[in-house]
Amino acid sequence: MGMVLNAMPIGEYDKRITILTKERGKITAFARGARRPASQLLAATSPFSFGEFELYEGRHTYNLKRASISNYFRELCGDPEKACYGFYFLEAADFFSRENNEAGELLKLLYQSFRALESDALDNRLVRRIYELRVLLAEGEYPNLFSCQCCGKKEALTRFSVKRGGMLCEGCAKGESAFPVDGSALYTMQYVLSSELNRLYTFAVSEEVLKTLEQAVGRFFSQQASHTFKSLEILKSITG
Repeated sequence: MGMVLNAMPIGEYDKRITILTKERGKITAFARGARRPASQLLAATSPFSFGEFELYEGRHTYNLKRASISNYFRELCGDPEKACYGFYFLEAADFFSRENNEAGELLKLLYQSFRALESDALDNRLVRRIYELRVLLAEGEYPNLFSCQCCGKKEALTRFSVKRGGMLCEGCAKGESAFPVDGSALYTMQYVLSSELNRLYTFAVSEEVLKTLEQAVGRFFSQQASHTFKSLEILKSITG
């Protein structure tokens, strides 16, 4: 079970693809003849393709034999903005995932996030921040949103510190480089970290809360990733 993260043409008719799999994490596989017009692997080896992949292991790499795709997420390809978000999610999953490490949680998150992008009822900006926060959780690099990073106090958490890696109480925030987070924004982030995957994309937030999430999650994620994602550069040019 897996999802195609990226694909690269090899030779005249072949492809080299990266798949995020439930059982073996991120793997690279060759798809012989996948670029031939009549190939059954032509669509199955495109990014966004989610389903079951049958591979055999060669001396140095995997080779794709056949695939049964349950969702191509074709609707996203018709919307440039949604497509950019989708490619960004794939890039982030590729960056954080590792080979030969079970990735069931990350794969489920990726699938649920793509389903959320398909919904016009959800703001793409909110879907992005939820996805980023849960990627950090899956990788064990998430911020502490439930107690003060300095004194451990669980009440009066009013500011977020990227440097400290989480929330600070009113007293400990003095003299620190931290920005305010109101109760609604804090509750939203706590909910994202503690909820089941199938409950992540079931709510909306105000513009004010969303801007706080963009500031807190965005800055922390950028610090942890320390990587330039090409799809985000394209997204900026589209959305301004």
